[in-house]
Amino acid sequence: MTVISIANAKGGAGKTTVALLLAMEFAQKGEKVVLFDCDPLAFAAKWHRLPGAVDAIYVVTGITFANLGGNLRAQQDQATHIIIDLSGARDALIALAAGLSDLVLIPVQGCAMDAQGAAHVLDLIGQVESNARSHINHAVVLTRVSSFVTTRALRSVKALLASRNIALLDTPIIERSAYRDMFEHGGTLYTIDEARVSNLAKAQRNMQSLALEVQRLVAAPAHPQSSGPFARMCQRAPADVPLSQKAFEHPLTPRPAQAFQLDTVHADR
Repeated sequence: MTVISIANAKGGAGKTTVALLLAMEFAQKGEKVVLFDCDPLAFAAKWHRLPGAVDAIYVVTGITFANLGGNLRAQQDQATHIIIDLSGARDALIALAAGLSDLVLIPVQGCAMDAQGAAHVLDLIGQVESNARSHINHAVVLTRVSSFVTTRALRSVKALLASRNIALLDTPIIERSAYRDMFEHGGTLYTIDEARVSNLAKAQRNMQSLALEVQRLVAAPAHPQSSGPFARMCQRAPADVPLSQKAFEHPLTPRPAQAFQLDTVHADR
């Protein structure tokens, strides 16, 4: 079982889009996916109630700091993948989920507010890593990128993040009408009426590339300082042993988030 968390302290960064695209592609391959919808607005759960729901995708709501570990244990023999769609500005839950994950994805659009939300998550991850003396596998994924953005422009963004030791997925989420249609009418990118949206095949290829890269990251050799995700301990722990929230509320003495500015990416003219 792999655990993948999607986190950005700012709403509207594309967390649920990333979570659903991964869930759809994994399900298309015949793998069972459980999606923990931690957002009070429950966009993933609302999508799942629309027509065309996928049997291989199961959505769980009501996830809190207190019950996250128990829910992970309950699914460890049932799901191939657990995807945690985190809400913004819930430090303890984000920190705990990050420590329990095989991979943390941080969606970012090319705007200052998204960058600030990403910086907050990156700072939380750094604090948990320091507390645990272990590496947490994480990467930024660009979302809602214009289809006119050039490869050169994306290379520039990757170089900027690399200079700050921040990993970036090679696959950005390109803005497509198919994603909006999916949230409004239900179904997946494999069941949407092709006559209703444009560039559906391109959206499918984008989703496939994203899932493939994520699976490679999860399967990659462990970081030298990594002792494996805390999820392994969580799954082995007795169900009646609660996790302490105090350990995650303030992992270290609070400090200002690391400066992280990602300028809007434009296509070459």
